[in-house]
Amino acid sequence: MGAFENATGAFLRSRPAEHTILLTLVERLRHQGPDAFGDAPAEFGWWPEQDGTATGAFLRTPPRGLVLTRLPNAARRPLAEAYLRQQPCLAGVFGPEDVALSFARTWAGLTGTGWRLRRAERLYRLARLQPPAVPADGFGRIAEAADRALLVDWWAAFSSELDRSHREDAARSVEDRLSYGGLMLWEDGGKPVSLAGVSRTAAGTARIGPVFTPEPLRGRGYASAVTATLSRRTLEAGVRDVLLFTDLANPTSNALYQRIGYREVADFAEVDFVPGE
Repeated sequence: MGAFENATGAFLRSRPAEHTILLTLVERLRHQGPDAFGDAPAEFGWWPEQDGTATGAFLRTPPRGLVLTRLPNAARRPLAEAYLRQQPCLAGVFGPEDVALSFARTWAGLTGTGWRLRRAERLYRLARLQPPAVPADGFGRIAEAADRALLVDWWAAFSSELDRSHREDAARSVEDRLSYGGLMLWEDGGKPVSLAGVSRTAAGTARIGPVFTPEPLRGRGYASAVTATLSRRTLEAGVRDVLLFTDLANPTSNALYQRIGYREVADFAEVDFVPGE
């Protein structure tokens, strides 16, 4: 990982919002070690220009798919060919919309594998925090070890709703977030009713997520309240840019985050590769 950071550090920090996924994955690997995401080690790479400057990068935590930054057009086919030689069963790819879709088409052309767009996402940056117009009942607090069982259940439920092809290990993810105070619960009537998380800070940025409210408790303003409260706390901790992703197919969440001050940065795509299609 050291060689990857040395080669790509300046490139990734040059656009930290757009590179948030790679930056925070590297931070987690640094703190938790190479098995942070499972037994198989993470895979790293970059595209160097003639002077050695990186102009693109990728990271993969098996068995998950590739996470790409923007890549020069000349890099996309060589990357696909390299993976075809070494790992011909990629699960998918995530990255800026045009890059992810271009790589998917290239991979399909080389392998005969089908692909489908799992999710179109939009990255937002907090501009000016606006408290919810109608405050939710209750208050937010940082989750503690005693909340672990509930947190794992809710993290797993969130992952299930996303229906990702390779779901995160909920217990491992919760342990990581608890280690640095990265989870907040909203309580109402003495009971937790909603959850929001925040990534480790990387290059002056941090990313809100997941945000989850059990279905019977939705529509009461809990999600916007916990998101706004955790966003404010993150700003007060000295983070320069607070970010989050939304599913473009969910107009409710996109409108919610814009109402509390988040503004569009860029669109991303998550693609699954489908053998035999």
